[in-house]
Amino acid sequence: MVDVHEKALHLPEKPGVYLMLDRANEVIYVGKAKNLPNRVSSYFRANPNHNEKTRVMVSKVCDFDYIVTETEFEALVLENSLIKRHMPRYNILLKDDKGYPYIRLSVQDAFPNFTVVSKPMNDGARYFGPYGGRTACFRAIDSVRSALGIPSCKRSFPREIGKGRPCLNYHMGKCKAVCAGNVSAEEYRAMIATACTIFEGKAEELLGSLRNEMQAASERLEFERAARLRDEMRAIERLCVKQNVLPGMAADTDVIALYPGESKTVFAVLHYIGGALLESETHVVETPVFADRAELMSGFVKQYYMPRKVFPKTVCLSDAPEDIDLLSEWMSDIQKTKVHLLVPQRGEKRKMVSIAEENAREKAIRAASKSEVVARTTLDLQNLLGLKTPPVRIEAYDISNTAGKDMVASMVVFQDTVPRKRDYRMFRIRSLDDQDDCAAMREVLERRIKRLQEGDAKFSERPDVILLDGALGQVRAVKEVLDELGEMIPVFGMVKDDRHRTRAIVSANGSEIGIQTNPAVFRLIGTIQEEVHRFAIEYHRKLRFATTTRSGLKEIPGVGEKRHKALLKAFGSLTAIQNASVSELERVLPHTVACAVYEHFRKNEKGDVT
Repeated sequence: MVDVHEKALHLPEKPGVYLMLDRANEVIYVGKAKNLPNRVSSYFRANPNHNEKTRVMVSKVCDFDYIVTETEFEALVLENSLIKRHMPRYNILLKDDKGYPYIRLSVQDAFPNFTVVSKPMNDGARYFGPYGGRTACFRAIDSVRSALGIPSCKRSFPREIGKGRPCLNYHMGKCKAVCAGNVSAEEYRAMIATACTIFEGKAEELLGSLRNEMQAASERLEFERAARLRDEMRAIERLCVKQNVLPGMAADTDVIALYPGESKTVFAVLHYIGGALLESETHVVETPVFADRAELMSGFVKQYYMPRKVFPKTVCLSDAPEDIDLLSEWMSDIQKTKVHLLVPQRGEKRKMVSIAEENAREKAIRAASKSEVVARTTLDLQNLLGLKTPPVRIEAYDISNTAGKDMVASMVVFQDTVPRKRDYRMFRIRSLDDQDDCAAMREVLERRIKRLQEGDAKFSERPDVILLDGALGQVRAVKEVLDELGEMIPVFGMVKDDRHRTRAIVSANGSEIGIQTNPAVFRLIGTIQEEVHRFAIEYHRKLRFATTTRSGLKEIPGVGEKRHKALLKAFGSLTAIQNASVSELERVLPHTVACAVYEHFRKNEKGDVT
């Protein structure tokens, strides 16, 4: 077997491209280097900066090949070509050409026409693109044809010129009626040339030229021609800016930001023209073997722009690739005009990058797998609360009662941020006759922890953190219990605002921890607080219902299960029903039954037995 580390150390100290090969001699990774031995050998020595994917890739490398180049710029161009050819599994790979269709122009025909194709061919035609999808291609073609008066019908020219009447598009001003012989071959080609200029992303140059022609025609008193040029300018402006049909091609500025995830990395691309946002794209890719943001950005820029022949004047990036100058040189060389790549630190361009970063982050959250979301949320909660480990098992408690009566507590469990209902528990408060939420919470947690320590199977799992639906007093009361029992379980309170919505978390020392800036944690805590409150209320209502049932209310003639529930729902308690007048009872019951209920409690007041 090849000693890849030893082989790497003896590479020529020149720029070039290296190809990592697996046991089957398949290319699994392609990279470029300014100095081949330094770069390639770094993969095969212990490096704490290597992430898990890099270590997995290296473990699969059985050999490597390399190609020496004269310059690093040549290495960059060659790297692009080799990635496209081999599609290595550990490189950033965007969709292939089938996912990015092109617009084809049959320039060899007397009357050239636009069509949509999957990829360019060496057939003498002109190609524009790639576009994000076939719908975008057809929309672009239809809009350009309509704006410039180019026919969209399937008639074959010049064979069918003069053989039919102009269609509705002519009468709507969307076609200049080539079919009726209104347009010569030279005029038609001029229209096509204008369309090509737009597809090439040179609409601004075209508009400037038309503006000069219009002014010259006006000075020569050729007002009819000046008006036609004015109308053409307006149509092109609407086409490129207002209708947003050619965002990627017409943009003068692209903004690219990335958000790297555990398994997925998201790139957001925003297209601007004249400072106006035309369109946004997002690309979700498997996070490659390297985790360095600069290298991620470099790989994406090369993959994204490699199939394109037209670039914006400026590309703003969220992270600076090490080869940013080479990338600028490569794009400028293709376009024959300077393309600026920059990483703005302030001003309007920095704001544009921030928007792209937020887009990438939001898409990454949506693209993340369930396990990634759980891992990210629990890690964020760990950092916010200052815990030693991410909280896998979270227990939450709440107290419910009616004026101190039928006092109960609920315990709900969230395992990996998901409710674990088989572990839910209910407690009846035994030591109190009056309302005292702090003492009630103290009793509940003391009973729960003692049963944990005694090995009770129903309480055998230890929580990583305890959350209370209550304020500082309850948190401190529970902290005292935990200290007395020798337990070091972190405990916090879930604080609500004046609208009874989750606002923050409070620790035993009285400090509040804001959670609203972290949407995932905020949602989790809000869900836990609602669930523990719901469970407590539900248990309390069952208990209260049992109490009122024992009162003999259903023994009154005309009061069955349904009316019994209706009374409790309307009045809230047995005491309120006892104190209600006949007219108040009649809101729920028929007159005769309302009188029976009223008399029932009046008899009891006189000492009669029911």
